[in-house]
Amino acid sequence: MNRLILRRVTWRSATLFTFESVIIAAAIAIGVQLQLGTGAWGMPALITRILMMTFVCQACLSWRDLYAFRVFAAPSDVVVRVLQATAATAVIFAVLSVMRPELLVGRGVFVTGAILIVGLVPAWRLSFEWVSRRVAPRERLLLIGASASASELVAELHGRTDGAVDVVGIIPHDDRGFDPDLPVLGTLEDLPAVARARGVTRVVVNLADARGRLSMDKLLEMRLDGVRFDHLATVYEEYIGRIAVEHLRPSWLIFSDGFTKSRLRRAVKRACDVVGSLIMLVSAMPIMAVVAVVVRVTSPGPVLYRQRRVGQHGRVFTLRKFRSMREDAEAGTGAVWANAADARVTSVGRFLRKSHLDELPQLINILVGDMSLVGPRPERPEFVGTLSTQIPFYGLRHVVRPGLTGWAQVSQNYASSADDSMRKLQYDLFYIKHMSLAMDAFVALRTVKAVLQGRGV
Repeated sequence: MNRLILRRVTWRSATLFTFESVIIAAAIAIGVQLQLGTGAWGMPALITRILMMTFVCQACLSWRDLYAFRVFAAPSDVVVRVLQATAATAVIFAVLSVMRPELLVGRGVFVTGAILIVGLVPAWRLSFEWVSRRVAPRERLLLIGASASASELVAELHGRTDGAVDVVGIIPHDDRGFDPDLPVLGTLEDLPAVARARGVTRVVVNLADARGRLSMDKLLEMRLDGVRFDHLATVYEEYIGRIAVEHLRPSWLIFSDGFTKSRLRRAVKRACDVVGSLIMLVSAMPIMAVVAVVVRVTSPGPVLYRQRRVGQHGRVFTLRKFRSMREDAEAGTGAVWANAADARVTSVGRFLRKSHLDELPQLINILVGDMSLVGPRPERPEFVGTLSTQIPFYGLRHVVRPGLTGWAQVSQNYASSADDSMRKLQYDLFYIKHMSLAMDAFVALRTVKAVLQGRGV
């Protein structure tokens, strides 16, 4: 199991998910008892059907971000999202009752179960959050030094609703640039006393700024007291899911874990790309035929749009996609950044982009080896040259094949500036460092979820 996924499976999330599974399964079982009576328990594969219905319900809860600890905090949000997820589950079961009735327990069972789910799940979640915030052990962080990345880390941790991490304060390494929203707890000389008084379990240090300022005797004293020390880049990566490029040093890349791409791993990934893209291409052929006709009828110009992109090791290839812009979109401007509200996009193209149907011809690029199913999105040569001079380590994203989707795509939307590209590079480097089949599966599931939610990826 990839460490990225394991880091997100805390004891809180595991406890929440496990007990919620039991609650939902019990609610459906009560529906079976009330609607069908005791005799229903002799029905073949009844337990399997209840578990399948529980899985669908929890998939819909995940679709409404009920397993994301950064999305909501108010009780009303919990109730609304549970209602939406339960309604989506009911729609799925209504379709299955017509197409595959043998998968369900019986008509009316989920209606009773849904009433219980809508009442019990929010009550369980709110009770669990209240208890866990008061009795659960928390990691208590102390920041040494300040920077943009440190401020982002603090904002991310303050935005979590699981209460698993507290930032107790900051000790600036000089008199400049600390975050005014965090309490300043003293100077570097006070570090051991502050750590003891505040119950600090982890000190986060920007080594580039603090080097030479920290007393090794004091650090050793704290380490023997059980305090853990970590580089800001490491903690930033752990909690935000990207690599802080502005604080990166080549030595960190060289000596850090990850970035392992054995021949076997590359061969397996390529085999998955070929098999996966071939299956998707064959399955999507009818849809692609309809899209081609619609594009042709609604807008003058070619059906397919071909564009030069930079691939693995800087090799330029031709990317194919269904045309979503006017034919003369760049006639007077040349290459410019695209964005979610681009005025050059046609009405049909807007739907194609939102549904990502315009990306289907890229399955051909995957088959011929230009791209992978998952990886950094390929950029245009016109932008790569500029970005490589503006952003450190930008060329590292080309050490792997670009992807149809990627960790950056499911974590943020379109890149429409150099600053956006910097952030996407941070996600891309995180993916390259942790690249594995488990990571690819995780990104693929996040992509499906984003598409179903109508969000750009």
